Amino acid sequence: MLVKTQRKHGPKAEMNVVPYIDVMLVLLVIFMVTAPMLVQGVRIELPKVAAEALPPENERQILTLSVKADGSFYWNLGSELNVEDRTDTAVDLAEMRQKVEAIIAERGDTQVYVRADETANYGRVVAGIAELQRGGVVNLGLITEAPAGPPTP
Repeated sequence: MLVKTQRKHGPKAEMNVVPYIDVMLVLLVIFMVTAPMLVQGVRIELPKVAAEALPPENERQILTLSVKADGSFYWNLGSELNVEDRTDTAVDLAEMRQKVEAIIAERGDTQVYVRADETANYGRVVAGIAELQRGGVVNLGLITEAPAGPPTP
């Protein structure tokens, strides 16, 4: 009869987590030492002056600039976003910049939104945005419209 010898210590299918615990403790110590160094600041006392309150967002002047397919510009100036009406038009970039620059000089908190025809030249739109920036526009947003059909995957 054959007798099979049994081992006392066979292979184990357990994961040794001791090295992971050691690494975690070292990282914990590093973070505990470096965290107080990351919190820095300078204590200042602001001057106390009588200042006017900022106008609420709904009182802000909004300029909606549209770029047509032929590259010309038109815009509407008002208190709300309006892409249908036209306050003024411009044929080239220099004329558009001069007119918008006058609007921005009059009221510096003007929010400008840009929308473009789907077939408008992308370079023309970017050139218009660059001219707006040269004209003093600091608040700029882009308007997009959702497609009419079901969403494409």
